[in-house]
Amino acid sequence: MAVDATEAGAGQVSVRRGVPTGAERRVAELYWEAFGRKLGPALNPPDKAVPFIAAHLNADRAVYALLDGQLVGLAGYQLGGRALTGGSASSVLRAYGHLRGLHRLLLLALFERHPAPGQLAMDGIAVDPDVRGRGIGSLLIEEVAVVAAEQGCREIRLDVVDTNPRARALYERRGFTAGRTERTPFLRGLLGFGAVTTMRRAVGTGRTSGTGKLRGTRGTSER
Repeated sequence: MAVDATEAGAGQVSVRRGVPTGAERRVAELYWEAFGRKLGPALNPPDKAVPFIAAHLNADRAVYALLDGQLVGLAGYQLGGRALTGGSASSVLRAYGHLRGLHRLLLLALFERHPAPGQLAMDGIAVDPDVRGRGIGSLLIEEVAVVAAEQGCREIRLDVVDTNPRARALYERRGFTAGRTERTPFLRGLLGFGAVTTMRRAVGTGRTSGTGKLRGTRGTSER
């Protein structure tokens, strides 16, 4: 998908699929910037977490955004039993040691979400803070929706925490509706949030934000 910015000087944005070879570290850094507060108790310190994430990416489970050739955003998704971020239990234990690794595995298990048949589960959106507000998140969501349609999914599902109202507002603008909220006040002190809301959008539906600053046309993927 090639996207031209309507604002002078904003540059050109393109949205493509996969993780480009050599960009694993950049992807991991963006992912950690977006989700490090939540994943920190399981994967800290950052100088160990970022290389771990970079080494265990499933490159075919993402779409990414380039601005003037620089990777500035990505959206991961889970499909067919594989998500953007990987890493087996044994790889966690090797990276962090058996003594420290066991409790990390328990924490990581709290984030496990498995899509139902016919669902594509989004695995988070991360956009460089310097370019937020330009509609890049919306472009990433819509490309994931195209992937879902091509894979014969009937629904896209995601989870949003109660401490991220900006993300929830974005999802609502893109046609997601809130479902069940799971309240976990016992996790607030540890992970920084106390509730998780499941949101869903039927494949083939969506809403165009009236404040979007970018317009897009379909193109080809890199990978």
